[in-house]
Amino acid sequence: MRKHNQIFINMDFTLSFETAVGFSLFASLLTVCYIFRSWTPYANKNIESLEKLPEAEGAWPIIGHFHLFCGKKLPHVVLGSMAEKYGPIFAIKLGAQKAVVVSDWKVAKECFSSNDKVFLNRPKSIGAEVMAYNYAMSGLGPYGPYWKKMRKITRELLSVNHMEMFEHLRKSEIKDSMEDIYDLWLKNRSCQNHMVNIDMNEWFGCLTMNIVLRMMVGQRYNWTDEKGIQFSKLVRYFSEQVGSFVLRDYVSVLRWLDWGGFEKAMRKAAEETDYILNGWLREHKQRRKLKDEQHDIMDMLLSRIYGATSQDFEGFDPDIVVKATSLAFISGAAESTRVTLKWTVSLLISNPHVLKKARDELNNHVGSRRVEESDIKNLVYLQAIFKESMRLYPAAPLLPPRESIEDCVVSGYNVPKDTRLIVNVSKIHRDPQVWPDPDEFRPERFLTSHQNIDVKGNHYELLPFGSGRRMCPGIFLGLRIMQLAIASLIHGFEFEKADDEPDDSSAPVGLTDYVTHCKILLKPIISVKNEVPTNS
Repeated sequence: MRKHNQIFINMDFTLSFETAVGFSLFASLLTVCYIFRSWTPYANKNIESLEKLPEAEGAWPIIGHFHLFCGKKLPHVVLGSMAEKYGPIFAIKLGAQKAVVVSDWKVAKECFSSNDKVFLNRPKSIGAEVMAYNYAMSGLGPYGPYWKKMRKITRELLSVNHMEMFEHLRKSEIKDSMEDIYDLWLKNRSCQNHMVNIDMNEWFGCLTMNIVLRMMVGQRYNWTDEKGIQFSKLVRYFSEQVGSFVLRDYVSVLRWLDWGGFEKAMRKAAEETDYILNGWLREHKQRRKLKDEQHDIMDMLLSRIYGATSQDFEGFDPDIVVKATSLAFISGAAESTRVTLKWTVSLLISNPHVLKKARDELNNHVGSRRVEESDIKNLVYLQAIFKESMRLYPAAPLLPPRESIEDCVVSGYNVPKDTRLIVNVSKIHRDPQVWPDPDEFRPERFLTSHQNIDVKGNHYELLPFGSGRRMCPGIFLGLRIMQLAIASLIHGFEFEKADDEPDDSSAPVGLTDYVTHCKILLKPIISVKNEVPTNS
């Protein structure tokens, strides 16, 4: 499945001849409604407060600035170019709604510190309604008592202490995945100068999914397992849909018409995903009755809601809460981690001098044994590599949008209630005033001029996980998986770009998943199993 963030604007907005004819039949009516609404006191009550904020030109009736996103460039690239013209903070129209676009770390700091309580809401979206159990997934849901309760539970479940409990699972999965590659090399080492061609996108996807599933529900899949492949596709589709920047969320008539059948497809995928989650939930409940719990995260969730009713969760059925939280955990941890791992390997292949330094560091600190999580704290150059990789290619170039719950002031401008906040981290991460030679992959910057900057939401120049109360709660887990996986790969194998892998030099700035593959040629350089690899 091709990464949806490359095509969703065109799929949802580009009009075929047939849809253009249909559009013409109601365009006049919509325009009249739009003009009438713009005259009403309700629509105008906050407009004056936004007039001082720089507003992008060229908004169209009904759709606002969406027509600007219909080309080949991705939304964060388009918004980055607009920031060059309108400044670090400006307003755009999404349908009839205003949004504030932030492209500067100082302004982002103001939004996520002094105004963090104001920007706690999430805007509504069709994806979150249809595929996230009608906003039962708290990360996509509105601010309120339910969100507060689930945030507390989620932070507890993803705490450092709890994640340490699952270290043996992460270690086991990475070990097994490394041995899978080694076995493949043994079978194919006679070709391509004793190297084997591996699709790392597939390998990383299987690895991250299995780590997360074992922690969440005690399950795992093989590369060729049809059920595993199908579930991985469903999770990826879910991540694409709920994270899409699409016109149908801003012009309600498009949902009513369901052009392209997007909502129908989402409902079908939601049913398939729910069927799988229901199966796992039934198994856990049955084991709970038999007092045979696995002590995975779903078990921990069930323990915390045992005996609860829908009234305890603001109208949500407790089973729905468990399934929504489980899906959030699986999709958030597996997909973003896969994308970052894939980009890190691509950058290492394109910069062999960095790869050599990383391998030398591993040889000095680890030697010939396997890499352990306890080694990571000593691998400072490896940590710098990940910071630089996430700076150049954050998993979410645009942070998930927020919405103001009351009027506020940002950077001297009045921002009214119900205004959407879009933070362009891709633009922030490439600010030449903060990052000299911003388009270059240079991990050394995090050992010298930027050595005190981390990715934990405390430094607003680098926000791959967001910041404030709505930042990603799984940051510790994500870093542990990524660092141990890449360290093990670098330490265990030599690798280089496969001949049939496309060149990434022309990839758009900040694009996180521009191809469906990440093929490399590799061969072992230390004993991955209890055997010493040879080149003969």
